[in-house]
Amino acid sequence: MKGKHLLRNEGSVEEQAVEQRHERAAGQEPELRRSVEQEIQGKVDTNHPDAGRTGLTLEAEEKLAAREWEIERTHKRWDSRQESSREARSRQMVKEGSARKRREFERRRAGVDQWAGPDRGDPRAELTQAELSTVNEQAARLAEEHGGLTRAAISRKLAERIAAGMDVIDAVVEVIESIRDEAGVIVPIDQIENVDRSEVTVEGRVTQLWDPSSPAIRQVGLIEDESGRTKFTSWVKSDQSMVREGERVRFRAAAKNWYQGRCSIALTGWSEVHFPERGQWWE
Repeated sequence: MKGKHLLRNEGSVEEQAVEQRHERAAGQEPELRRSVEQEIQGKVDTNHPDAGRTGLTLEAEEKLAAREWEIERTHKRWDSRQESSREARSRQMVKEGSARKRREFERRRAGVDQWAGPDRGDPRAELTQAELSTVNEQAARLAEEHGGLTRAAISRKLAERIAAGMDVIDAVVEVIESIRDEAGVIVPIDQIENVDRSEVTVEGRVTQLWDPSSPAIRQVGLIEDESGRTKFTSWVKSDQSMVREGERVRFRAAAKNWYQGRCSIALTGWSEVHFPERGQWWE
């Protein structure tokens, strides 16, 4: 009995060894790849007009059907030239449509603002020489004091109001109020609460800093200009530059906050801090 078991075990061991040799030999066989000539001939046979789809894989059949459909679609197109002008004509049509819609909107807007109509000319052309000179002087002064808008834009605003019969002083006051509502215009600190925006731009001197009451606050203090002063807060998450007492700074896009009926500002991640009196780092 033991001999039979030994023979049976020896036979199984030999069979396993033979199988392992066959597996190693199979693993060492080189991978069969198509030659360049075979690739070329395969493409020629596939693209030949008399060749059918026999022997193609499903993927190859789908690609061939898609290619035939695209060729047929291109032949049926009106403009099938190699250097087609369809893209240029499409851009021109979109441009003309946009201009037409803009003119229609301006005509509707003219019902509210008479100077917004597309057929209305420049209001400065309707002023006298003396009025135009006054408008240019006031526009230059307002552009220098408030910034934000250009001198030409401010002069047009003034001319619209004066041409409508408004007094020069009243026109200047109204334009100043409209300028303060523009984003990026430096607002006097005492007028922050009157600005109809959630963010303002102020410039002044840091008169006082004190210890923050929360670890989430980086700096807190007072900023002051010729018109007044207000509290500012710089949060840690805002990652803004540090300021020093006595330094002149400009806070752009500072968020307005209200606490107990008083308006203050806070520096957020969208705010910017500028130092007008600091020299450049390369100087």
